Amino acid sequence: MNDLFRAFEISASGMYAQRIRMNVIASNLANYESYKNTGEPFRKLEVVFRAVYEPERLKRGEVPVEVAEIRESGEPFRLVFDPSDPRADEMGFVRKPNVELVKEMADMISAIRSYEANLNAFNMTRDMAQRTLELWR
Repeated sequence: MNDLFRAFEISASGMYAQRIRMNVIASNLANYESYKNTGEPFRKLEVVFRAVYEPERLKRGEVPVEVAEIRESGEPFRLVFDPSDPRADEMGFVRKPNVELVKEMADMISAIRSYEANLNAFNMTRDMAQRTLELWR
């Protein structure tokens, strides 16, 4: 039965990590045209996952995931030619946040699918536990 609880833990770690990823993507989309108080464009946020390798658990195929960090992207800002914008430089270019809508939407779909896969694994484990308990009756 402990194996089932470990499977719950692994699936839950995946769901938690993907939920954080979805929140970060939502923040990126919400700040598509935003600027910081300093006037600098919003920098896209990125989630970094880390596999939790523990030698004794690795032998049993148990590798949960965790969010290692949420960091600002190093990608360059988008440059848009708009000399009428008050943020334009001397050449007429405006630095815009480095958020790409299409890429963020694709990442959101990927995060949702990964979350659903972990949820399905969690539900299957729950069903196995219920059937095991029914057999013990």
